[in-house]
Amino acid sequence: MEWQVQEAKQRFSELLRRSHEEGPQVITRHGEEVAVMVDIQWYRAKTSDGNDLATFLSEPHPLPGLAEAVDEARALAVDRRPFDPFAEDLRRP
Repeated sequence: MEWQVQEAKQRFSELLRRSHEEGPQVITRHGEEVAVMVDIQWYRAKTSDGNDLATFLSEPHPLPGLAEAVDEARALAVDRRPFDPFAEDLRRP
């Protein structure tokens, strides 16, 4: 849900509750997104690996290695080799 700054200030308790129950809440000023209210548990889960939240959110893929795994799966499909998820090097025949 989006909240205008004035509304967020007036209904802060509800904003806080909704961030806990429904997830991140976007705050706007003059129609432009300026902030996000997140529950502390959500924040800690996203930053528990030692990276800061900005680093996490700027990553191109939320799952490390996802792009590489997709590339490997495509290569296997083209070569028509059977997929072995436990292979040391999936590119090796």
